[in-house]
Amino acid sequence: MEYLKVIAFTHHHIDLKSLGKLVICDQSLDSRLKNIQSELPVSEIFYIGTCNRVEFVFLTKEKTDKEFVTRFLTVLDMGLPPEFMERFLDNVTVYENEEAFNHLLRTSCSLESLVVGEKEILAQIRRAYESCRDAGFTGDYMRMIMDRVVKTAKEVYTHTNISKNPVSVVSLAYRKLKELNMCGNSRVLIIGAGETNQNIAKYLNKHKYSNFSVFNRTLAKAESLAEELNGKAYPLTALEDFKEGFDVIITCTGATEAIIDEKLYAKLLNGDTSKKVIVDLAIPNDVAPAVIHNNPVHYIEVESLKEVARKNIQERYNELVHAEDIISNNITEFFSVLKQRRIEIAMQEVPRKIKEIKNTAINGIFAEEISQMDEASREVLERVMNYMEKKYISVPMVMAKEILVNQS
Repeated sequence: MEYLKVIAFTHHHIDLKSLGKLVICDQSLDSRLKNIQSELPVSEIFYIGTCNRVEFVFLTKEKTDKEFVTRFLTVLDMGLPPEFMERFLDNVTVYENEEAFNHLLRTSCSLESLVVGEKEILAQIRRAYESCRDAGFTGDYMRMIMDRVVKTAKEVYTHTNISKNPVSVVSLAYRKLKELNMCGNSRVLIIGAGETNQNIAKYLNKHKYSNFSVFNRTLAKAESLAEELNGKAYPLTALEDFKEGFDVIITCTGATEAIIDEKLYAKLLNGDTSKKVIVDLAIPNDVAPAVIHNNPVHYIEVESLKEVARKNIQERYNELVHAEDIISNNITEFFSVLKQRRIEIAMQEVPRKIKEIKNTAINGIFAEEISQMDEASREVLERVMNYMEKKYISVPMVMAKEILVNQS
């Protein structure tokens, strides 16, 4: 595990608005990770971007000191002003080797989340990994890491009470909405059709809200969510011309700057002066500050939910001990699994070599003797050779694994 590294920027050390400057949009992710692999000695990598963390999980033999992190951010080419670059370098957390693995496990089990016990983080990490895997950025080593990450998280959520009555950012936002006692036919604009908005929309739909208009950069995703909600779907560009009014805006996109400014908001109001509700779960925020300051709104955002989240962390503190025991046991188990896998890889040539030896014996060294056998004898010999071949392949591997496990 000596090559596993994590570069992490999280809500623990960086305010959420600044953290938004490190978010990589889907359209540019592949090119940025390709730059990393072409410019730096990084063999496997995947990117995690959520509402309160940006992390890069990768394999490299290089020491991940400040110089390496500086090169890493420079190659990413995020267009960071010098003052932000310094701020991020001063507040980055770097994990190496077993510490990196432990961090990944803790994160997937929500022990590092804004709200301990929220299960969304496991799904987010899995999707982040699978996206990069499908794009060719990860290989066998990261596959094993992620298999163990998923296994550990499931054990924690199943065998502890850490996620009992979960209070995720989404459910916190929904509770805030519920406190406003909106009627079931409130006109709800959903901007962005990603996981966060899907989850909060399902909460609303489950509780009898029924008037949804879904906007998304990719129309197909908007249509998919709108179909579930029995609502209408629009491309994101259609916001400019939307005249049907609204009572609630729920927005969470991957945009790197505000998408709802005063001009667009005035168009959406279309002369309506009543107080509106805005739920902005994007990082950075999708709604420009001027919209909030200059209009009558109930404004709900991630930052405002942090205090409630802190109380939940304290309430679930007793479960952390049990979760950490499960994580520790999985780390110990994984070392054994990893060693076995290394033997498998090292011995991948064994089957091919044994087949070569068999073919040489039959077709070369003993070819003349075999040719003098009758057909029945040759069939028996072939069956014996095939049996021996299988045993010569499987037995050494099993013995090697047993020796390794016993040594451990």
